[in-house]
Amino acid sequence: MRSYTGPFKTFLTGFALLWVAFQLYYNTIGSMEAITFRAWHSLFLLLFCFFYFPACKKENTEHKRPSFFDIALIALTLFVFLYFIFNYARISLAGGFVTQYENILGMAALVLVFLAARRAAGGLFPLALIFLAYNVLGRSLPDGPFLLASLSANRIIGHLFWSSQGIFGTGVGVSASYIFTFVLFGSFLSQSGFTNFINNVSLTLVGRAAGGPAKVAVIANGLMGMINGAATAIVATTGSITIPMMRKSGYNKEYSAGVVSAAASGGQFCPPIMGAVAFLMAEFLGVSYTVVMLAAIVPAFLYYFGILMAVHFQAKRSGLSGISRENLPRVKEVFKKEGHLLAPLVSLLAIMFMGFTPLFACVVSIFVTVACSWFRKETRMDPAKIVRACEDGVRGAISVGVCCIIIGVIIGTVSLTGLGLRFGFQMLRVVGEGELLKAGVLVAIMSTILGMGVPGIASYVLVTAVAVPVMISAGAIPIVAHLFCLFYASLSNITPPVAISAFVASGIAGSNFTKTALLAMRVALAGFILPFFFLFNRILLIGAAPAETGLIRIMVSVVTASAGILLLSSATEGWLFRRSSSLERFLCLAAAGFLIHSGLITDLTGMGIAAAVFLFQIINKRNPA
Repeated sequence: MRSYTGPFKTFLTGFALLWVAFQLYYNTIGSMEAITFRAWHSLFLLLFCFFYFPACKKENTEHKRPSFFDIALIALTLFVFLYFIFNYARISLAGGFVTQYENILGMAALVLVFLAARRAAGGLFPLALIFLAYNVLGRSLPDGPFLLASLSANRIIGHLFWSSQGIFGTGVGVSASYIFTFVLFGSFLSQSGFTNFINNVSLTLVGRAAGGPAKVAVIANGLMGMINGAATAIVATTGSITIPMMRKSGYNKEYSAGVVSAAASGGQFCPPIMGAVAFLMAEFLGVSYTVVMLAAIVPAFLYYFGILMAVHFQAKRSGLSGISRENLPRVKEVFKKEGHLLAPLVSLLAIMFMGFTPLFACVVSIFVTVACSWFRKETRMDPAKIVRACEDGVRGAISVGVCCIIIGVIIGTVSLTGLGLRFGFQMLRVVGEGELLKAGVLVAIMSTILGMGVPGIASYVLVTAVAVPVMISAGAIPIVAHLFCLFYASLSNITPPVAISAFVASGIAGSNFTKTALLAMRVALAGFILPFFFLFNRILLIGAAPAETGLIRIMVSVVTASAGILLLSSATEGWLFRRSSSLERFLCLAAAGFLIHSGLITDLTGMGIAAAVFLFQIINKRNPA
């Protein structure tokens, strides 16, 4: 990302503050037509993208002002999008009729969006290009389900730019509301010292345990990922602290980077905030935020419990100890000096439970962050820190926002061509109604591929448009289908060949990227298999379990599933009470499967296998395999 010096830096700072004020005002007390608000947001996004993101990788990032090419793009962006903003009402009243001149402007807008996506959206750029090409070339395909009727250029441009179904659709709507506001909230928390507070609390909780630094990394990255939702940004910030700490305690560099990237990636499905996905999912499902939050609690707990057990067993296997007591902060001192920094999270949840919207609660919590930071001199947010938080928030919102704009091209193509229905019909021909396992496998692969290189909430929006209808058609209930797709879209951050979170972590650790990504997948294995278990057995989803399921049955299922996750981690790391043989690891893996899939017979079978392994390991503890 570029950095500027001199007067232009001051201009960009002022421009960033203007954008922040605009977003906060219209997301709370201001009023504006939805598509106009999205157009303003898109205008700001593209302008900042051309300001900050270099046109090519080899470009020098130090600048006094933008290049002439970027100035031309900025001027064209201003003209096209301001024309849309001030003329859309007239066009909509005319039934959507646009002139040839306006179609040319629409074509220019699409070119600008693709140029921005090439800089900031990574793998979505070629994918969106393929979808755009399908609008034009679909009529030339061989006879078959994907052969497309001829579409004129005017109709394509009208749908993708001059309507609410294309680049100004759901994707940028999410960016304009939830994403920008919560990214900004995360930036304010970071500037207030909240990250250090989380690290210190984690140290007091698990620092002395075997593999203490790794457990600190899991908790810290998970909590920050839950708030921010941007896994790569969390890895880049907290990872710069936790990865060296893990390396110093004895973990190798690939394992350290893998654990941090896996923990950060899971924050997007970790309640109560889920990186703002919870609020969006609630809107898609037409249910309250509480329903989504409750359903995600157990799967998220099991995911992080699995990672914690994995690093614990790895520490035992490698003979690593925790951090000595004298090098750990005292819990009373931590809460005395930094406990006030919890106030923004408390206010966020309290205001939402009082019935206010998540956006209003988040904006209020931003102001609470500033106010409570003044309780201590060490955490005080002076005007310079507030400005820095705004700048960081703007920079953090650009990439994911541009992804949301370009997703509009993909979703717009799906709605214009009926591609979603065509694709779903073909999937169901392969899957068949009620064949959830086949549907799950295909959708898991699709969700992972579509999510590669795409920020979490943006990948969820994309996957929801394409994959969720297939799951529902195959027989899954809606909330299960949404959570299923969310898990795999989120974990695409650590899935090769892209694995963007693992890539960032490997850069910090100086490790081999491929080994880091594979180790991240191993550590996070619970996340890759859990969706299949709750797809077939909803008892692990609080509030979504069958109506006849009692509280005791749910509690027993959580306990047995936790035991299963422990055994799964034992199998992957090769340690239980001592180093495990290949047979013992296989038996632990089998017992894990039975215990996670809750039921009387499966639980008894799993417990029987686990008891046999436990006894054998305890009896032969002095004679390691």
